[in-house]
Amino acid sequence: MPSRPARPDDLDVVRDSYDRVADSYVRLMETTGMADIRSEPWLRAAIDAFAASVRGVGPVLDAGCGPGQVTAYLHERGLDVSGVDLSPRMIEHARRLHPECRFSVASTTDLDLAPASLGGILGWWSLFNLPRAVLADVLAMFQRALRPGGQVLVATHVGDRDVQRTEAYGDVPVRWTTHQWRPEALVDLLQQVGLRAVAELRLPPTGVQGPGVVVAAQRDA
Repeated sequence: MPSRPARPDDLDVVRDSYDRVADSYVRLMETTGMADIRSEPWLRAAIDAFAASVRGVGPVLDAGCGPGQVTAYLHERGLDVSGVDLSPRMIEHARRLHPECRFSVASTTDLDLAPASLGGILGWWSLFNLPRAVLADVLAMFQRALRPGGQVLVATHVGDRDVQRTEAYGDVPVRWTTHQWRPEALVDLLQQVGLRAVAELRLPPTGVQGPGVVVAAQRDA
């Protein structure tokens, strides 16, 4: 696979959409508790298990960190963690809300990750905008960047089709594609790039969103 993933054709459109929706997303998060990992016991358990698994292995990257709430949660648990996001506006919020953490603007397709440099990589509902072939290359890049024993934790939407979004988070106009995955297909993809699935959490649909899946996968060598 290539050392650097291909640039998605709609990258600029997706970046503009997340810049546009960032203020509304943060406002909803602050007023409703949306996306607060502490309020979701099963999701919190997945993050806690990931943190325990990679602690001491090496630094952790939150790829697609948004306004940084999960980055900050991992920081509180003693991990050397940093966050990156495609949206400059999301990163502005992350730096304001969590000044104790390190954040930078970057696409997951354009990361300069040294081989065997990370203990963990988090893709927490942040990789679903990547076309399927591009996601395969991104996961292969993550595999090369992990140290032996390091883990990737991926959370994403479950389904059999791709969904075109035109509004989000308070009816803000957006343009992006949500590429949904069957859990078994995502596990197979992780295995194809050299990552061994070690845990899987399947989530039923809620009143807010459809079904989801969280998969932890480890680099063994």
